[in-house]
Formats: sequence, structure tokens, C-alpha cells
Amino acid sequence: MINATQLRKGMTIKWEGELYKVHETTHVTPGKGQALMQTKLRRLSDQTLHDIRFRSKDKVEQAYLEGIEMQYLYQEGNEYIFMNLENYEQIKLSPNILGNTVAYLIPDVTFTIEMYDGNPVGVNPPLTIELNVVKTEPHLKGATQSASNKPATLETGITVSVPQFIKEGDIVRIDTRDDSYLERISK
Repeated sequence: MINATQLRKGMTIKWEGELYKVHETTHVTPGKGQALMQTKLRRLSDQTLHDIRFRSKDKVEQAYLEGIEMQYLYQEGNEYIFMNLENYEQIKLSPNILGNTVAYLIPDVTFTIEMYDGNPVGVNPPLTIELNVVKTEPHLKGATQSASNKPATLETGITVSVPQFIKEGDIVRIDTRDDSYLERISK
């Protein structure tokens, strides 16, 4: 058990029988009364966000997750198949567990599957991923490289903002933490 004031972004806690990942924390000290810890928590079972206040003297249970490297193989119906790289066992994950990570699912890419008591509860993509540009507007004449960006749809369906010189068929590297363009990959 840890004090609520020790909560930090990225931690996983068990509260009221459910697992939550901490997304934001703010320590609030009102003019009178006791200090509070205002948090935004994502419930791992259904990926919903909750605003929860803890008193500074409240205790919460920190959950320790095991990270297992698994390779994405394919989609089967509404489930996604991953293979453990150590023992070659395969597991099926639902879109609820994957959350926004679905935008980065391309075969043969390795993800970290978060396990709690032997059950998958979350998926972390690699920090960067290379995707093919399938749709974007043509280059605007007279536009400089730093003047503006344009939207580009990538092979998994995600849309990101890219520089004007990017064209359809280019391969771009994306930062998976904020869906931002990093660089064009030469063919």
C-alpha cells in the first residue's frame, strides 16, 4: 500500500477491486481543509477514464504488472492474435484490452503485453513504428518545408500530420506516444 500522494503518471493501482492506470495527478491544497490528490485514472477492464479524488491520508494498492514481449500475428474476427516470443504460445486479445494500440497493429511487430495474475490487461506498442502512407494530398507548390503540415492516412487507418514533401507510398516513422511524425524512411 502506498499513500495517495505518491501516485504518479503511468502507475497501475488496484482500487475498489478494479485495476486502473494513472493518467494524470494533481496535488490540490485548498485554503482550508486537508490536501487532496486529484487523479484521472483509466480502468483497464473497459478503458474508461475516471476522475477520482483521494485524501492525502488515503492508501491505495499498487499493482505490479509483468511485461511479456509478444509478436502480433493477425486478426481473427474481432480478436487479435499475439505470440509469446519465448515459448511460442498464442493468445487472443480483444479490442478492449488493446485500446488505441489497434492503430499500430501490423504483423511481425513486437509489443509488450502487460499481465496481472496471468491475465492480459494492457498492451504497449514500441516507441516508434514505421508505416506506409496510403493517402495524402499532393505537395502544394510554393509551400516551404516548414511552412505547414498536411494530414496523411497510414496503412493501419491512423491519420497523422506530416510535412508537405511526404507523398503516397512513402514510409514514415511515427512516435506511438503522441501519434506524431518523426521522419521519412528512405526506400
